[in-house]
Amino acid sequence: MSITAELLAVLPDEATVQDVRIGAFWTAVVVEQEGRRRCGLASALRGEDHHQNGHYPVRGAGWLTERSALELASLIHSDSLLEASIGMATINALLEVDETACVELNAEEVIGQRGAGKRVAIVGHFPFVQRLRDKVGQLWVLELQPGPEDLPSEAAPEVIPQADVVAITSTTLINRTCEGLLALCRPDAYVLLLGPSTPLSPVLFDYGVDLLSGVRVDDIDSVLRLVSQGATFRQIHRGGVRLVAMASREPGGQVSFAHSS
Repeated sequence: MSITAELLAVLPDEATVQDVRIGAFWTAVVVEQEGRRRCGLASALRGEDHHQNGHYPVRGAGWLTERSALELASLIHSDSLLEASIGMATINALLEVDETACVELNAEEVIGQRGAGKRVAIVGHFPFVQRLRDKVGQLWVLELQPGPEDLPSEAAPEVIPQADVVAITSTTLINRTCEGLLALCRPDAYVLLLGPSTPLSPVLFDYGVDLLSGVRVDDIDSVLRLVSQGATFRQIHRGGVRLVAMASREPGGQVSFAHSS
């Protein structure tokens, strides 16, 4: 089974969909289960045009709340990136997260600590990249749309096997490149999956991930308003979202400190 298929297999089947918001940058899905509302986030990825393979980016737009939660979650396997984004956000809303296994943590600090004097590869150009350059031994940044100091994503097979620490954006679960990237990591490398799209599920530990760095939505209504009005994640974070992390129980994955962002 794929990572996403395993995630779908552990989701509850009795939740209902309350709301779906697709903003300029983020997707939010709200579900209700046993009287509790929960919100999941994911990046809003888009294809190159508005008619992918002869279809609309979101088929059934306007009536998504009439579909079952599991049906929306299964959109993670859609050939439309925007539908897959909805699927990822729904998965994150439905996952039963063990809060006792999470700490409030900023992944930047973990990468800096683990990467001191070592080789670090980051898939995705995160805002903290420049700050890390003076904290780690060597830093490679792989990007689909590389900037001046980035490497193209095609360089992954050459770069990732050299890295002692590998941090992978969780949007790779949406565009289906995550498993291939994880397969490139050395067995002794410290591997992180990070970003608001990250599913906080121990399923990922079976694929070699040591640390999951994601979010928990505390103020659902505020986050829905922000997503709908084109907020970036920095704005959403201030509006009711916590940065949290879940570590593998394997010795290499234990987190020895808990810093909030």
